Formats: sequence, C-alpha cells, structure tokens
Amino acid sequence: MSYTDKKVRVTVIESKCPKYKVGDVICFEGSMLDKEHSDNVCMVAMNAIYPFIYAFRRGGDLKKGPYQCVDCNESVVFEIESI
Repeated sequence: MSYTDKKVRVTVIESKCPKYKVGDVICFEGSMLDKEHSDNVCMVAMNAIYPFIYAFRRGGDLKKGPYQCVDCNESVVFEIESI
C-alpha cells in the first residue's frame, strides 16, 4: 500500500511564550523531527497542533493557519505547511 508522507514545516507567527520567538521553525520529515532544521520543540505545543501536522503529512487539504497552542497565558500561534 502506498501513501503520502510529506515534509512539514511549522513556523511561529505570534508568541507570548518565552520558549518561542516569531520566525522559529519546526520541521518534520515524515513522522520524524528534523532536528538539524528545527528550533525548540515544546511538547505541550506539539500536543495541541500535531493532529494538523499529521493531516499535512498525509496530504490533507488544510489552510496554513493559524493554529494555536493555548498553554495558559503563553499562547503561541503557528503556520503549518507541506514542503
């Protein structure tokens, strides 16, 4: 069985969190984190947006964003895209 497994880039477009700044990037190659091309990765943020990352990986037709992590008062807004 063949399936789509695209590379995905997640970019911070707004941040009130000390762990992320605007322009930070997180890259995935399939299900694997591309550590060489990624900035910090917060697992709370990934938990909030991973369903969308998965959909982009599988070729879903979604808009690029905004997608948000709403951890307390430290919200972060992301743009997600297949690359």
